[in-house]
Amino acid sequence: MPDRENRSVFKVNSERRRLKERIFTSVILIATLMALLVLVYLITSVVIDGGNRLSWDFLSSFPSRFAAKAGIKSAIFGSMWLGGLTLIFSVLFGVGAAVYLQELANKNRLNQVIELSISTLAGVPSIIYGMLGLGVFVRFMALGRSVLAGALTMSLLVMPVIIIASREALKSVPDSIRMAAFALGASRWQTVRDHVLPAAVPGIATGVILAMARAMGEAAPLILLGALTYVAFVPEGIFDGFTALPIQIYNWTSRPQQAFHELAAAGIIVLLVFLLICNSAAIFIRYKWGSKK
Repeated sequence: MPDRENRSVFKVNSERRRLKERIFTSVILIATLMALLVLVYLITSVVIDGGNRLSWDFLSSFPSRFAAKAGIKSAIFGSMWLGGLTLIFSVLFGVGAAVYLQELANKNRLNQVIELSISTLAGVPSIIYGMLGLGVFVRFMALGRSVLAGALTMSLLVMPVIIIASREALKSVPDSIRMAAFALGASRWQTVRDHVLPAAVPGIATGVILAMARAMGEAAPLILLGALTYVAFVPEGIFDGFTALPIQIYNWTSRPQQAFHELAAAGIIVLLVFLLICNSAAIFIRYKWGSKK
């Protein structure tokens, strides 16, 4: 009798767990489908509104007060300047910090505090970095509202993400590679440089590209920095004024005329294509390097 009762209780509990699992799966599926439907609706609306505005003249013209003549040439070049400098700073310091913390640093209390701080900074809203960049780079360092100030601010924004992604990529490298290098007489730095770091390149590259895609879509830090909304020139140096695609889109959406809203939709399409290229590059690099290894 006790065995029969125990089996009955187990069967009831098992059925309850399966019912809860089916309910949870259904809720998650419905939430995912709703999010996808909203995304499809937004993308469709943007394409319908801005598709007619896409042309070579739109890509090769400067902004104008007249919607028929307005373009995003200065925003594209400004985004290229901003993205290039941000990539240099964030990779140089972000990957370097990840390598030091994961492979070279001693496991003491100071490094634990640094690791905790980096994890916390990864969740800080982007507008806080804009306030930091305004106070430090624009005013204290007197860089002004230049491309360099914007790139340094965006580097601070994406650096915690790059550090975390790079550390995870380094952790995924088997310890057997390190032990084999040590057994052959390699120093600690030689092991990291010649064996660990090359093996972690796919994960590091993926994290860097995705972080850069996020940086290129951020507008709040650049607005606080005072990035220009009307730029009729292409930046020629790191101390020149600049605008970027998110700033130009924000400027057009704030206009009351419907024609500027259509221009903003066309700018969103260009930005989405750029982000899609970045994400595709991350997938391609990870696949090719992973298959090569």
